[in-house]
Amino acid sequence: MQKAQAARERNQKKMGKSEEERKASSAKAAKDAAAFCCGICRQTFMVNSKLPLLYLHVTAKHSPDEAAQCFSQLAGYDPNNPDGAKADGADDAAKKAEAAKKKKAAAAAAGLDDLLNAGLSKTAKRKPGQK
Repeated sequence: MQKAQAARERNQKKMGKSEEERKASSAKAAKDAAAFCCGICRQTFMVNSKLPLLYLHVTAKHSPDEAAQCFSQLAGYDPNNPDGAKADGADDAAKKAEAAKKKKAAAAAAGLDDLLNAGLSKTAKRKPGQK
């Protein structure tokens, strides 16, 4: 164990990091690892956790009524609108979803027979000696 730690320290010195820089870096990593903390069960979440993940924790471990007690960031959070898009954007999102459904239905209508027939189309006959 001591050999490995000594080797790590030697490698860090070779890279040019001072003892203070290493301590500051590890402190920042520890702070980022516990950026969000549930107010009820004290479970921690990384700094890059998004609100839908925090809300998922609330619904899995607690009741959805306790969302604001768990995480202050979830006060006023709407699970039906996780991105917080405006009402104008909801119409655009509905249109995009409808267009995607139409595209999917058109692709399904093509069917397997059409796909097979497309691969079996006739081509011009090759003359002997051509590749």
